[in-house]
Amino acid sequence: MTIHIVTGSQWGDEGKGKVVDLLTEQVDIVCRYQGGNNAGHTIVVDGVKYDLHAIPSGILRDNIVSFVGNGVVFDPEQFAAESAKLREKGVSVTPEKLMISPKTSIIMDYHKALDKCREAAKKDNKIGTTGRGIGPAYEDKVSRIGIRAEDLLDRALLNRKIKAALKEKNAMFVNLYGVEPFDAEKLTERYFEFGKVLAPYIAPTDFSFAQFAKGKKVLMEGAQGAMLDIDHGTYPFVTSSNTLSGYFALGCGLPFSEVKDNIGLVKAYTTRVGAGPFPTEDHGTDGEKLRQTGYEFGTTTGRPRRCGWLDLVALKYVFEMSGITSIALTKLDVLNDFDKIKVAVGYNVEGRKIKSFPASIAFCEKIEPEYVELKGWKCDIAKIRNYDELPQEAKDYISFIEEKLGVPVSIISVGPGRDETIIRKEYLSLF
Repeated sequence: MTIHIVTGSQWGDEGKGKVVDLLTEQVDIVCRYQGGNNAGHTIVVDGVKYDLHAIPSGILRDNIVSFVGNGVVFDPEQFAAESAKLREKGVSVTPEKLMISPKTSIIMDYHKALDKCREAAKKDNKIGTTGRGIGPAYEDKVSRIGIRAEDLLDRALLNRKIKAALKEKNAMFVNLYGVEPFDAEKLTERYFEFGKVLAPYIAPTDFSFAQFAKGKKVLMEGAQGAMLDIDHGTYPFVTSSNTLSGYFALGCGLPFSEVKDNIGLVKAYTTRVGAGPFPTEDHGTDGEKLRQTGYEFGTTTGRPRRCGWLDLVALKYVFEMSGITSIALTKLDVLNDFDKIKVAVGYNVEGRKIKSFPASIAFCEKIEPEYVELKGWKCDIAKIRNYDELPQEAKDYISFIEEKLGVPVSIISVGPGRDETIIRKEYLSLF
């Protein structure tokens, strides 16, 4: 077995879907190991756009098995809708191509309702949740009252678990939020029907992913980005799971010892969706230019993304924790028309230089980035497929990133299409 990890190194939306789709040519299995359908991956193949949320990116290739790991929270309703859209575009979604761990946690209707009620109640102190029920589903998992994929196949067990979960949930809906309670019997029937749809995809209860993956090449597909990690991100403005690459082993049940490479996705600039600290955010014309040129609008929500310059301090913080071995640099083409490109190489807080990304949100809000300016290349690079053919200024930008982070840039995305990519020859030897 060899394991290749692909995770976002910023606040998500780094283009993981495209890179995962590209690398699936080299592997046998693609595994999603954390997060839920609050994350979205956009992939363009032969001019056709695919938006994936609940289904791993490997589904677009017929010879690949896509696996949903136990670290994921899974929405059956989203899966049904997403599968139908894929089939309309000629993509088969079959049990031969897609497997779901029986241990995977299920997002229930009451999780979505609770998510929305809480966010509405926060008024001016919103986190920026998508309202997809991700956080409440993880809460139930940790509280040991969650519904798992295998539970959907046993109506009596499902009913007992839903009733147990609703004791507390309905009390909150009625007495705290003033909304209608959920009916346990109706929910049981609804999710048992979902279970019938999912049954062919759910692996047997004695299934071992480690045994299944033995002797195969496995690509681990992370969701969101490292700066949204529940422990190490910009808490509380984070997601509800561990997004650092190290979580892959827990989120699917594979050993650390088989990791061949750990790819950190880095967008050539920085974006963020929702509230929270963003030291290099640009509120002027450059930020708007990045948004419009890069079409920075959320795959899941459609919300405009906040945009700014590349932040090497935040990236260094992530790389030190993650053991990143190579960089996939995405959306480099978005910088085509800039005369000067700014990069943050240090932080100052109230006149004092700080060493790393701070844990304190109060500190984050006071950060003044130290920038260096690099010369732009002022030409279209979308048709370039060989690193040596890039403009010198683009190569200088890449070299600057490599020098500061101490990690090679092995993959360079110069456009949204599957083929609009430069892969440096030495990288493919890892497969």
